[in-house]
Amino acid sequence: MKQLIITLLLALTIQVGFSQSSQRKGLVESAAYEQMLQGLLSRNVKEVSAKEVRAMKQVVLLDAREWNEYAVSHIKDAIWIGYDDFDMRRVAHLDKETQIVVYCSVGYRSEKITEQLTAFGYTNVANMYGSLFEWMNQGFPVYDEKGNRTNKIHAYDEHWGQWVNKGVKVYR
Repeated sequence: MKQLIITLLLALTIQVGFSQSSQRKGLVESAAYEQMLQGLLSRNVKEVSAKEVRAMKQVVLLDAREWNEYAVSHIKDAIWIGYDDFDMRRVAHLDKETQIVVYCSVGYRSEKITEQLTAFGYTNVANMYGSLFEWMNQGFPVYDEKGNRTNKIHAYDEHWGQWVNKGVKVYR
């Protein structure tokens, strides 16, 4: 009987793990990028793909990169909130039930901000998996600090820039 219970628990654990991983497939297009993200992110918050974000009608986008990254390019109408000096007062005007998606370059910083927002009581917040790099890789538009469409993207540094396949990489 003990062996049967252990076998059933093991099977259930494998099934839950498989179910969770198959729900997450297809969030980014590159298998190599997916593998890197799997090792980088804790995946403990709700995640949405760039394609899902692009299709959303009523969403507040929060950019969790540093100002110089945001100034190079960002998603249209995204609100800059920063990361190193992030302060909850920057989002205090948002209703806690507002649909919010946070992004950064690859998803690490935005995942941490998503965790903070959730802990602070925001109930409809998600991390954009693959973040702005995946957004750009899928050919979605970005805008500079003057509101003009651009093909530039702040690639952080050459190590991280390897994950950007489209656009002009900027490292300043």
